Amino acid sequence: MSNRPVAAGKSSFDLIDKEEMLAIIDIQPHSNFLDLACGVGNYCIEIVAHIGEKGTVHAIDLWHQGIEVLNQKISAAGIKNIRTMVADITTQLPVEENSIDSCLMATILHDLSKSGQRAVIQEVTRLLKPGGMLNIIEFKKIEKGPGPPMKIRMDEQEVDSLVTEFGFIKVAGGEVGEFNYLLKYEKLF
Repeated sequence: MSNRPVAAGKSSFDLIDKEEMLAIIDIQPHSNFLDLACGVGNYCIEIVAHIGEKGTVHAIDLWHQGIEVLNQKISAAGIKNIRTMVADITTQLPVEENSIDSCLMATILHDLSKSGQRAVIQEVTRLLKPGGMLNIIEFKKIEKGPGPPMKIRMDEQEVDSLVTEFGFIKVAGGEVGEFNYLLKYEKLF
């Protein structure tokens, strides 16, 4: 029996306008970045290039095989500042409290149960520094294109409702491709 997560192996990365995504996220050099449910690491490989050698990307996923692929990519590219770990993002993670400058959750929130969604946002709240940023990429709630079934897609208002309950305010957002949007939130305290 496999413990492969629901969307393991699928990535929205090739659907995303990388320039638009990077403009909204506005990655700061030397920052401490968290990529939750990173899969094979397409996003974190892109992000680490903008953080520089003095920053760190923490790449976390429940899918062992995805982390193994990411570790191979890291080794082949000689990247020294991506820290990988296999963990359930809906539980307390072995990352220092208030240590993360920015977090990315790319097309994962819709795959979690309602309680899982709340648990992961609560954990992100614990990990982000005051003023830290939470970036969420999701599939638009439209009847075309790739992505999850309509019944589990989340529109921007649903994401707002969930995230703002935990003390975040939306500071940016926009389309990052034909099928995806990105919302950026700041942790107030």
